[in-house]
Amino acid sequence: MSALLGLTGSEILILIGITFVAGLVRGFSGFALSAMVMASAVLILPPVELIPICWWLEMSASLLMARGGWRDADRGVVKGLVIGSAIGLPIGLALTQAVSVEVSALIALSLLIVLAASQLVKLRLPFLATPQGLYGSGLLAGIATGLASIGGMVVALYVLARDAPARQMRGSLVLFLFVSAVISLFTLLAFGVMDQQATVRGLAFIVPTMAGVLLGQRLFTPKYEPYYKPFCLSLLIGLACLALIRTLVA
Repeated sequence: MSALLGLTGSEILILIGITFVAGLVRGFSGFALSAMVMASAVLILPPVELIPICWWLEMSASLLMARGGWRDADRGVVKGLVIGSAIGLPIGLALTQAVSVEVSALIALSLLIVLAASQLVKLRLPFLATPQGLYGSGLLAGIATGLASIGGMVVALYVLARDAPARQMRGSLVLFLFVSAVISLFTLLAFGVMDQQATVRGLAFIVPTMAGVLLGQRLFTPKYEPYYKPFCLSLLIGLACLALIRTLVA
């Protein structure tokens, strides 16, 4: 297994734990799967290798949660975001491949911390809630996906600016992540990021991810919904800060 995945036994066990917890968070919050993986696993693999793995994990989680997302999401908004994201993804991937592993990790972690902190303090940017803001947010989400597979964090900021109901926000995020993942596969293949090893790794970690998602959905309790997001964001910021410090001192 180690030879097949190109990872040591301890790295595999750590990644199993990371993907399970990330799936758990995604199950009850509706977002942050890739962000959790990126914040925790960037010390094991560089962002450019984590991005295709996150694609498989997001797709598996989205298949489990797509039904609720389709029912609750604002489909017009999701369409605009997906179009913008499809344009932005190649830009983000090109930037990721143009810099060193260390620099790409620093960019990914810094971007993750800024976006998570912006959501935690409920930063509202009114200009996002416009037609231009819709496609601009999608574009930025695509770039963020190409840099760190965290486009969902940008979309969450957009939905926050629209002051949408929590259930609609969760549904829109779920549906966006599903549809954009289908479209982004072609871009990942074109850039050579989704190769055989990335596919094997992604498939290997689908099981713990799906187990986490299913458990997270069972743990989801509507009356505690206001507390899920702050908890997840605080955890995310903490993990990203630790990874950033270790990257800087390494």
